[in-house]
Amino acid sequence: MPALPAVVWIGNAAAVLCGAHGDVTAQAQSVGCSRQAAYDQADAVLDAVLQARPPGPDRDTLRQQVSDLRHQVADLRRQATGSVDLGPDRLRHFAACACAMGLSLNQTEELLALLLPPDQAPDRSTLGRWVQRAATQAGHLLAVLDAATRPAADTLCLDEIFFHGRPVLVGVEPHSFAVLLCARADDRTAATWQQTLQPFTGLRQVVHDAGTGLCAGVAAFDSQRRQQGQAPLWDGLDLFHTEQEAQRLLGRIWRGVETLWHRAEGLEARVAAGKGPGRDTRGLQAKARCAWRQAFACFARYEHWEGVWRRGRAALEVFRPDGALNDRAWAERELLAVRRELRAGYWRKLRAYLQDRRLLAFLDRLHTRLAQAEPRVELRTELVELVRLERAARRGAAGAAVRAAVQRVLCAKQADDWAAGYARVEEALSGVVRASSAVECVNSILRMHQGRHRNLSQGLLDLKRLYWNTRAFRGGKRRDQCPYELLGLRQATCDFGELLHKDPAQLAQELSTRRTAA
Repeated sequence: MPALPAVVWIGNAAAVLCGAHGDVTAQAQSVGCSRQAAYDQADAVLDAVLQARPPGPDRDTLRQQVSDLRHQVADLRRQATGSVDLGPDRLRHFAACACAMGLSLNQTEELLALLLPPDQAPDRSTLGRWVQRAATQAGHLLAVLDAATRPAADTLCLDEIFFHGRPVLVGVEPHSFAVLLCARADDRTAATWQQTLQPFTGLRQVVHDAGTGLCAGVAAFDSQRRQQGQAPLWDGLDLFHTEQEAQRLLGRIWRGVETLWHRAEGLEARVAAGKGPGRDTRGLQAKARCAWRQAFACFARYEHWEGVWRRGRAALEVFRPDGALNDRAWAERELLAVRRELRAGYWRKLRAYLQDRRLLAFLDRLHTRLAQAEPRVELRTELVELVRLERAARRGAAGAAVRAAVQRVLCAKQADDWAAGYARVEEALSGVVRASSAVECVNSILRMHQGRHRNLSQGLLDLKRLYWNTRAFRGGKRRDQCPYELLGLRQATCDFGELLHKDPAQLAQELSTRRTAA
């Protein structure tokens, strides 16, 4: 029998499965097949339908699953849009920056474990190798950068910090805040400091504390410069440690005031609690009165010594209390009067600081720079007063803005080119460096880093120094500029990550080309 069409099969299956009595015979006769063939075709059609419908969830369930999957895809796309590229290079850069900012390898490992899947997060040993490689590269780059920046430093704040008993010599240029020296040394003797200062050929002023080796090393370096025919070095004693010593002693007296004051208050409370019918508190009242007399006497002593120190501190300012420009003669007279008051033994160290001539070296250099900035004495005096009044106006002093406006008129009457002279005088007054606060700030950061590392090797110090000098300040007068830029270094980039991938020879060539062009 020839093959029947699929429609005939479906019709035969319908007659067999759904037809009434006699429909199978009628259907078979109408299509020209036997009744048995109709039954066989019905079984085949039924099997085909059952096979075409496999077991599984119904349509509504499938639609809900599709909707959920679409939402998941949308979420993943949003996450992918805001994701951070953490490829191999970015991971190495992350590790170098984290170490330069003071994080330990364990802390860096924990942070990366939060960002990356477990099978992609680098372990501590891998991070250590990356950091060591970056530190070595930083040392090579700093050798080139130091050759360009150290001779350009005019002023340097010097100090030393100890890591596990070994000194690290630190030097900071205060105006740019560039760390130009951060080197481990075997000792801190005068010879070591003298050798360390050799690359700073353009140095004119140093500010430091009263450390024996440091002072002797600076003196030896200055003597060497004089023998070579160079200008003498302005050697300034740090105001920061002088102020710190005075506050330490005043704090010691103040703690005595607090002790006596609390004792008097305690006795006064006992007197108040003991009052009542039939109670005699005259003895306690006498003790309380005696305690208050002692407390007031100690407080009066504190006020006296604080006033003495305020007088000494005023002698170390750029301007006197009466508004006139400070000078060495007046300041020395004031400090002499203060030293005569400080006769007790525990003032010995502070008295030695105030007697040191280097403490007023900033005034000598200030007057020298002002004379160079504006040779005309009358005009220079008026311009200095204008700078003082404008500074007071910026601090919000009452009437300072009006007096500054009048002072501008007086300066204009002195000379037609007073504005140019004002810019030079203002720059000279702004460049006064009295304290080594800049290097103390860097030392505080190094101490924090030391607490997170077992040992700060020279490589790690180089890495941190390169990061510091290429990181832009976020606020203040140095905002959006990095120390190298403020120091006047001309190079293609100051980006920390880009510098770590730069060849030191290429960097040296770039700096040489830019210096030649300038």
